[in-house]
Amino acid sequence: MIEIIGVHHISLSVTNLEECKHFYGNILGLEEIKRPNFNFNGAWYQVGHQQLHLIVHPEANTLRKIEQVDTKDGHLAIRVADYNAAVKQLKEHNVPLMENHGSKSGFVQVFCLDPSNNLIELNIDNADNIT
Repeated sequence: MIEIIGVHHISLSVTNLEECKHFYGNILGLEEIKRPNFNFNGAWYQVGHQQLHLIVHPEANTLRKIEQVDTKDGHLAIRVADYNAAVKQLKEHNVPLMENHGSKSGFVQVFCLDPSNNLIELNIDNADNIT
């Protein structure tokens, strides 16, 4: 039996590194961390105790071809402290989004797209004080 102790990182394929660095660093506010000098471009971010690794790979099979939010598609989910602030930040930067206040999952969600059409979910457990 494999003893799993946690998730270390998630990797997402991206097409335009600078646009994605702006999205993850400036819009979502993730902290960029040191990345080894690989022979391909990318960026690493700290997400709580885990990491997000962006890998420039325009030929990747994992890149979404559609430019719309589809909540059934594979996605990265990030827990936020302030749902209203997260939605406000996304709207201020004209990030395509879809809110879901009545999810059967038990938490409130906002789904958005990064510049490479990766689907990102931001959520909060407690629906109190959600506007």
